[in-house]
Formats: sequence, C-alpha cells, structure tokens
Amino acid sequence: MYDAIFPALDAELLDPPTPERLGVRDPSRHKPRFLMLYGSLRERSYSRLVTFEVARLLEAMGGEVRIFDPAGLPLPDSEPDSHPKVQELRELARWAEGMVWTSPERHGAMTGIMKTQIDWIPLALGAVRPTQGKTLAVMQVSGGSQSFNAVNQMRVLGRWMRMLTIPNQSSVAKAFLEFDEAGRMKPSSYYDRIVDVMEELFKFTLLTRDVSGYLVDRYSERKESAVALASRVDQRSI
Repeated sequence: MYDAIFPALDAELLDPPTPERLGVRDPSRHKPRFLMLYGSLRERSYSRLVTFEVARLLEAMGGEVRIFDPAGLPLPDSEPDSHPKVQELRELARWAEGMVWTSPERHGAMTGIMKTQIDWIPLALGAVRPTQGKTLAVMQVSGGSQSFNAVNQMRVLGRWMRMLTIPNQSSVAKAFLEFDEAGRMKPSSYYDRIVDVMEELFKFTLLTRDVSGYLVDRYSERKESAVALASRVDQRSI
C-alpha cells in the first residue's frame, strides 16, 4: 500500500473528478457548431470537395456548419493579426464547438496552406482559448496510395491546440478517382469511412460541449492562478 502523504501536492487545489460534475442539468439546445478547414487552393481541390461532403453530412445530422476559404489568408507573421482574413478565421474558431481539418498530403506532410490556417489560430485570445476543449476530426486526401502522414501530423497539432481529437479518421487514396464530374463523392469504402468519422465527431461534440471546461480544467493551472492571485494580494498590501 502507498501512504497518503504527498509532499509535492497542494491539497487545497486538488479536485478529484466525480461523475456528478460530468452531468449536465440544462444541456445546450442549439445546433452543434462546426468549422471546416481544408488545405488546397486548386480549382478542383479534392480536400475542398471532401469538406463539402462532410458539411452536407453534418448539416443532415442537425449541425450548423461554416467553411473557411483560405484564399487570401497571409502567411503567419507576414501581416498583422488585424488582417480581415485572420480576423474571420479567429472569429470562426471562437464560434465553433468542433472542427474538421482536411488536407492533401504533399511531400509526405500536410500542405503549407493547412498549416498556415492552424498557425493563425492562437492558443489564447485574451482570456479565451479558442480551441481548448473543442472536438476535432482529421482527414486527408492523397494522389497515390493510402497514407496517414497528414492525419498523424494534424493529430499532433490538435493535441497541441488542446483539442479533443476523436479516435476515428479518414484517408482517401487516389482521390481523383473518387469524385464524379459534379464534384460529388462516389459510393465506396472511403465514403463510408467519412460517414463514420462525422457520426463520431457529432456524438463526441454532443457529449463534451457542455462539460468541456471541466474536462480541460487542470491542477497545474489552478495552482498557477492561485499563485498569481496571492501575488496581486501581496502587492495591494504594500
């Protein structure tokens, strides 16, 4: 047996999780809100076509969807964050309760366009963390055989942005064969997987959106806040 002595712990700030804290007495009634980001500016962009497909699915399930057009978004740090496209993206990030990131794989990685969008979304906007605790689904399209390099990279970024990245994901191989002339995805196992991913994203968003603040509440941050408060009180007494 271990003893119950914790010399390094501030016991007053420890908050043992309980099932009751995860219960929601008054659940949100508005439609779940989803932001779509895609990573290509080509006229026939398969990441954009996949994005349109998942947007239709999420709306059919009862969600509200916004799609960000990355055309005109400057490179990070090349313009001030007051740039209209940056402000548009950040406002959408604040609005969303879940996100879908879809990138082509280029040179074994996500595209620079995809990374640029993510880089413009900061970890904090004043007192608001625009991505923390929100759900995320990652998908990719490939010109050749199936690969998972881009989705693996985006998972790392989702974790860094403190998002709840769902377990399922989609990777569409030889994407140029998977769409008809009208830009609609053909029936296939790839399409079926996309439906799976959107169902899972929707469920996780419903499950977590009203308790996301509690899910990402951290002992270390409570401790840091307590120290900052104590410091301010000490300053007032001088």
